[in-house]
Amino acid sequence: MAELSRCAWARTDLSIPYHDREWGRPVHDDRTLFEFLILEGAQAGLSWSTILRKRAAYRKAFANFDAARVARFGAVDARRLLADPGIVRNRLKVSAAIDNARATLAVRARDGSLDRYLWQFVNGRPVQNRWSASRQVPAETDASRAMSKALRADGFRFVGPTICYAFMQATGMVNDHLVDCFRHRQIAPRR
Repeated sequence: MAELSRCAWARTDLSIPYHDREWGRPVHDDRTLFEFLILEGAQAGLSWSTILRKRAAYRKAFANFDAARVARFGAVDARRLLADPGIVRNRLKVSAAIDNARATLAVRARDGSLDRYLWQFVNGRPVQNRWSASRQVPAETDASRAMSKALRADGFRFVGPTICYAFMQATGMVNDHLVDCFRHRQIAPRR
């Protein structure tokens, strides 16, 4: 049986299942969107494989990414998180995750859902890119810059344009699987 053609970054026992099952698949669940906001922010300056290895610990530490519960975290919880070797113990990132939970609740109250708020930056539909090489994939776009600006205005942190673009890729707001990757065809809408 021939080996499936995948995006170049999917080469390890950790990254292949993530690539094949999750990355680039459109996500509309508020909890999962909140999870990716937190994880993408935690990844800043680190490799995504580091975050993937810590993902189960993040789910445990952050109440399975229940934004309402995380929004109630106080100083005791922050100290617990900073002592947890299973997550990235960066004071600014931990504080941002809690602030982002509070901002998520405010967005839900105002806009009805985090899903509706975030997907507006791609007009509610995934952008279907047709990259043939990894070097063509941008680090940020006008849409990710607009998302970053809006998120920051609404009180979110660790949401720069590059983080937002990685978030958009992960949650399927953009299809950045290379055209020769088997997932590109699976995710692209039928014509």
